[in-house]
Formats: sequence, structure tokens, C-alpha cells
Amino acid sequence: MPNTPDEQLHPQLHFNSYGHYLRRRFGFRISKVNVDAGFTCPNRDGSKGTGGCIYCNNVSFSPKETQSVVPLEEQMAAGMTYHRIRLGSEKFIIYFQKYTNTYGSVELLADLYHRALDHPNVIGISVGTRPDSLSDGALDLLTDIARTKYVCLELGLQSMDDDILTRINRGHTLDDFIGTVTRAAGRNFDICAHLIHGFPGESAADFLKTAGLMAGLPINSLKLHQLHAVTGTELAELYRRGEFVPLTLEQYVTTVADFLELLPPRIAIQRLYGSAPLEISVAPRWGVKNNRMWYTIVNELTQRGSWQGRRAETSE
Repeated sequence: MPNTPDEQLHPQLHFNSYGHYLRRRFGFRISKVNVDAGFTCPNRDGSKGTGGCIYCNNVSFSPKETQSVVPLEEQMAAGMTYHRIRLGSEKFIIYFQKYTNTYGSVELLADLYHRALDHPNVIGISVGTRPDSLSDGALDLLTDIARTKYVCLELGLQSMDDDILTRINRGHTLDDFIGTVTRAAGRNFDICAHLIHGFPGESAADFLKTAGLMAGLPINSLKLHQLHAVTGTELAELYRRGEFVPLTLEQYVTTVADFLELLPPRIAIQRLYGSAPLEISVAPRWGVKNNRMWYTIVNELTQRGSWQGRRAETSE
């Protein structure tokens, strides 16, 4: 176990933030711009199931400006203007976010990805998808793009427990995820995994085991967030019936700090906390905005005198 922080860690945050990683890699500030390309999911359209994941209402994590009825180029322009004014960013990664963004023909994917990359201030793309929805053709397309542009493949695992994946109507297994990561590895693009903590029946110890799984896979970055219920989802109904008890803020912060201590410093952190518009948020209602949530976790690490990877295996 390391006794001093790794040089990859942000000196004030005590973990390897994705923004810090991008700045080290490219030498300037880069922002991700979310777009909605009009995709659906195999567990929504009937090919694997219907209804989607029990927690999923994409309004909860998609800016209102990103709607598939708005042309892709207009969504990009609005997002880039926002980040340019707010953060001073001049270069951008276009994030294909809503639903499953490899769930279409290779011809459709190529058209969308290359349209995004045609903008002179776009350095790359980030593509959110499921581990059971990445065809060989889509994988080859991303591999080709990665020869000249930055590419991040974002794979939603959510839980390493197959029983939980079944209960939340996820439609894939842990083996599907591991198999897809293996197929995608070594192709000169980043791989990001999405994880959620707080599923019914999941303990903090269960979730912390996922850090070991991530450490043993060629994962470059992670997105973490708490399970939260929003209107229009089955999870919201479970909450109203008392069948879903959300984590407290203190429970979540403690477990995420524990998770970071177990996670190798090489894995960048893209997200630590999920939020939803107040008008659709059901539970938990912690009242902490995204930027404050980062520093709540930073403060926990600071008070411990700790950092990402402090308890990670040194064989990493």
C-alpha cells in the first residue's frame, strides 16, 4: 500500500480527476458537451425487454438543450458556448449521452460521430453505451476514429452483482461487461465504466468489492453516483411503497471515500455524484449541488489524511 500520494492525483482534490487527466494529456482545458442523437435501448424497444432500467428517466441527467429534435450541430453549438463562457474552454469532447449510443447501424453511427468531429474545436468524442450493444462494426469504427481523434467508450455496468442487474431490469450480466471491456481493450481509446451505489440489498462492503474489479480491468476512468429516484420511474414507486430506502449523504460520502482509497490512481474520476432537476427529483433530496458534492468528498479525504489509491494493492 502506498504511503504517499501518486503524482497522477490532483494535489488539492486528492484523487485523479478527469479534468486533471485531460489537462495533463492535452495541455489545456477541455469540456465535454452532451448531445442527444435520438437513440433508444434494447431493454426499452423490446429486443431485450421493455420499460428500461427501473431508475432511468434520461431527463434526470440530460441538459434541457440536448433534445434529439434539435439538430446535432445546434446542440453542439449551444453546449460549446455555455462551457466557453462559464469555464473558458476552447476545445471540446462531444458526449453522445442519452440511452445507448452504439445501438444503430454502423452507417448511422459513422455519420453522427463524424459530424461531431467535423467541428474544428472538437478534439474527440465520448460514446455512452451498454456492454451488450457494441457490435464489431461499431468497435472497428471507434478504433478507426481513435487513430486521429480522442475517443472514450463509456460502458454502463452499474453493479457487479448479477442478481441486482436482474432486479433493476438492466438486461446484461457482469460477464457481458467484462467480455466487452476485453474486446475494446488495446485499441488506443479510453474506456470508462459507470457505477451506481445504493441498490436495495447492496451493502457498502458489496460496493467496495467493485474497486477490486475495476483495478483488474483495463479501465481508464469511472463515473460514480448514488441511486436516486426520479418521477416516471419504477424506482420512484418502490420508494413510495417503502421498498427503496435511499442512502444518507453521510453513508454515501463515507463509502465513496473508502472506494477511492481502494482504487488505483491510474483510473481517473469523471463523476462522483448524480443529480436531477428538483422538479422531478424524488429521493434522496440531499440539497447538495454537484460542485459542493465534490468538495464534501474531498473534505472527507482531507480529514482522513488520505487519497485515491492509499489502500490499493501495490501490484497495480
